[in-house]
Amino acid sequence: MSAHGSSNTGSKTSTGMASAIQTPANSNLGKDKPKVFDAKGAIGKQFTEDGAIGGSAQKVGGPLDKDGMIGKQFTADGSVGGSVQSALGGTKGRSN
Repeated sequence: MSAHGSSNTGSKTSTGMASAIQTPANSNLGKDKPKVFDAKGAIGKQFTEDGAIGGSAQKVGGPLDKDGMIGKQFTADGSVGGSVQSALGGTKGRSN
């Protein structure tokens, strides 16, 4: 222990920086993030077959299924989903 009562963990060069440790808070730093309405974004992913809205449609099935008459229009390749994907999708610039 040092004279002021704290433990010595080593020199600054051997302990590294806090940003070097991967956490949920800094996991996206320096990476391109999807826009909100992108198929991987916060809202867009809810419409995929694994999302809250798209998953419910998958359970109902029939025409709402991802391959059904209505559901296929909401995929990233469909007319509705494709329009949203091309107009509002994509990625933002780097976060840092």
